[in-house]
Amino acid sequence: MDDNFHYMDEDERYRLSEFDDCTSAAEACRRIVDEFLATANHDCTSAELYHQYVSFGEDPWIRSDDPNCKFSAWTYARERCDLLAQKRDSS
Repeated sequence: MDDNFHYMDEDERYRLSEFDDCTSAAEACRRIVDEFLATANHDCTSAELYHQYVSFGEDPWIRSDDPNCKFSAWTYARERCDLLAQKRDSS
């Protein structure tokens, strides 16, 4: 786990856990991003919400011997921010 607020500072990195499979690891990563977005200021655009995440959120990633087991927190956060903005705008 990295910390976007301390970008590229490996002293701020920690291991969340070990998982039995890629699906479980990816679910844990998504949950971490979703928890940040749930507490963020939603009275803003999708781009502003995303900026909050990449500035202050945790950046989970997966280390695996399986080359197909990948997760991009930033990509997932972008998708979630767009979805949250759409939901807010349609309310």
